[in-house]
Parts: sequence; C-alpha cells; structure tokens
Amino acid sequence: MLTHLRRSVILGLLLIVFTFAYALAGTGVSQLFFGHQANGSITSAGSTLIGQNWTSNSFFHGRPDDTGPYAADPKKDVAGGDNPLVANGVSGESGATNLGPRSKVLVADTKQLVAYWHARGVNPTPDLVTTSGSGYDPDITPDDALVQIPMVSKATGISPERLQALIAQETQGLELGFLGTRYIDVLQLNEALAKLQ
Repeated sequence: MLTHLRRSVILGLLLIVFTFAYALAGTGVSQLFFGHQANGSITSAGSTLIGQNWTSNSFFHGRPDDTGPYAADPKKDVAGGDNPLVANGVSGESGATNLGPRSKVLVADTKQLVAYWHARGVNPTPDLVTTSGSGYDPDITPDDALVQIPMVSKATGISPERLQALIAQETQGLELGFLGTRYIDVLQLNEALAKLQ
C-alpha cells in the first residue's frame, strides 16, 4: 500500500512540474516570436483587438458598439456597449442584442443611428448602423471608411483624395489570399490619420 501511495505522489508531482513547464515554455515562445500579439496588440492609443469609442468627427468611427442608443452614460449608470437589453436596471456590456427584424426597439435604435450619421454628413452603410456580435469589433470595411470621408475631411481639412489613399493603404487583404473580406482596423487607421495632421 505504501508503494502505491509513493508512486501516486511522485506521478502527481511530475505532472504538476510538466504542466508548469509546458505553460512557461508556451509563454516564453509566444513572447519571443509573437510578443506584440501576446501582450494584447497594444498601441499608444489602445488595443487593436478591441473597438474604441470614437466620438470626434476628426476621426473615423467604428461600428456602433458604444454609439447612439448604445452609448455609455455614467450619469445614468449605463455601461454602454452592444447590448441594449436591460438587466437589473443596467444595460449589458457585450454580446448580441437578440433583437429580431420585427423588434420595435431595434427599429428605433437603427433610426437613431441613421440620424446620428446624417447629422455628421454621412450616408451610413448597413454596418455603421448595426452592431457586431461581440460588441468589441475593431474593424470596418473599406466602404464603411469611404462614406466617412466627407465628415473627416471637413473636420480635419485633409483632402478627400489623401483620405482615400490613406484608406487604401490601411486596408488589409483577405486572410491567406482567399478567406474572409477586406477590412480596416479603425484604431490603426486613426493612428495613421493623426500622423497626417
């Protein structure tokens, strides 16, 4: 019986050592070869993996995860984000809204977002008035950026042609040349825009 107990303890200790060694090796390799990604893809203005809340007309805006009817309002204890459903008096922070196409709330929110964009001189694309599934989408399509050129050009004084060239420069291609769609990380686009100003 003592032999079995000793074997069990030794095996348990070996497995614990191998588990920690594997985790440390994985962390070391990721830091060595993929340091930027392993540390959250942080830039001077935030993470390129999480959508930012752009409110100034001097910058390109992302999807409406914290815009219009979804905007955060600390005075009302509303966290903002993608989910307009209310639980315990506070709106959700992330996740799909689960509002169907016949939902009066969805129609009202969408109309409010369309008005939000029209007030800025933008004829919005469908993506600019619909939220992402997670509430943290950092990317927009090139068309989403192109329709915002009049707003950004008016606010910054940068010519539409230069903004079009910037959008083309910041557009990411298809993954592996055939997967997904072309996209632009809004944070990276706005960092490049800030360098132009």
